[in-house]
Amino acid sequence: MALEFRNLDERTRQLMLREVEKDIEAGSLFLSPRLSEQGQDDYPNLLKGSIRKGSEVTLAASLREWNCFNTHDERPKPGGAVTLVKMPSTAADVLAEDEFNRYYIRALCVRAIEDGIENLIICRAKTVNSPRAGSQAKRGASIAPQPLLDALRARTTVDVALGLSAGPSSGLTVQLP
Repeated sequence: MALEFRNLDERTRQLMLREVEKDIEAGSLFLSPRLSEQGQDDYPNLLKGSIRKGSEVTLAASLREWNCFNTHDERPKPGGAVTLVKMPSTAADVLAEDEFNRYYIRALCVRAIEDGIENLIICRAKTVNSPRAGSQAKRGASIAPQPLLDALRARTTVDVALGLSAGPSSGLTVQLP
């Protein structure tokens, strides 16, 4: 199911691309350990392509089409050992949603800062069956763009940057007021 990005226009897309390029140049673009070696090579261009003309849905489809993921995933076991399990069928969707949303929020933060907008509004981008109480309470809240941008550039998860505890994706994002 597609996320609803209310301010995903050409300006936001350009700012998203600028943020991706910033990460690539700094060597800080997140390359999931679930991606194969070839997948890690392909990922930056697939991400940029989806930002230019698509969405998190097209990114996930591209990741699947290009076979970007390892066939198995390592899971920790008690005592420090690991076991191999089949890669979850949702791996592409999870990575695409998380990273597309991260760059979307970063772009809106930059846009708000450039335009002198003091706060962004937290909103739900994805309908979830059982929303956490904390995420429900955040909907409609204001958040300052600079600290949010700093946190996301430092690789803090979107949910933690929005003031939620770590856990499954809340489906939250931000919008311009």
